[in-house]
Amino acid sequence: MATVKESKRLNGVDLEVLNETISALQNDPALGKSQFRARNKWVSGNHNRSTISEFYTAKEEMTHKQSFELHADEPPILAGNDEAPNPVEHLLNALASCVTTSIVAHAAVRGIEIEEMEAELEGDIDLNGFLGLDMGVPKGYTDIRMTYRVKTDATNAAKLRSLADFSPVYHTITNGAKVDIDIQPM
Repeated sequence: MATVKESKRLNGVDLEVLNETISALQNDPALGKSQFRARNKWVSGNHNRSTISEFYTAKEEMTHKQSFELHADEPPILAGNDEAPNPVEHLLNALASCVTTSIVAHAAVRGIEIEEMEAELEGDIDLNGFLGLDMGVPKGYTDIRMTYRVKTDATNAAKLRSLADFSPVYHTITNGAKVDIDIQPM
């Protein structure tokens, strides 16, 4: 009779898998070079759809076990049909998801137990910039506030806050990334 190997989990994170990945990267840092991809197609009006299915990591092409579709639209006040969250709401979701994942995984590796965690985010945008009505107004978020409520030992709060710094999305938003846009005729 085959036995199922029980892996050690903390915060729902499979520590054996995560530690194997960490060890492999320590032995061969080039395994960490990754590229994540999304394909976007305009649907109609302000509605568009991104498809995510493949990525590159650990020196090889990989495919998710399923393709994911993410829709974006605008609310009616911005000439949309409110069919999906708008892109800046997707950005808040990406930020929350990435910071949460980073905190939970890094906490697990450090032996910090988290029983529950939730976050609320809000970001400030002045539509005068986005709509091109005032060129002196930024076109994107000027401030984003994240509030986490975490059920854990009270002494962990400062440690958990420091783990947010490992989030790639948080890092990208706070430090910027070079973005090249190339428009080609079809």
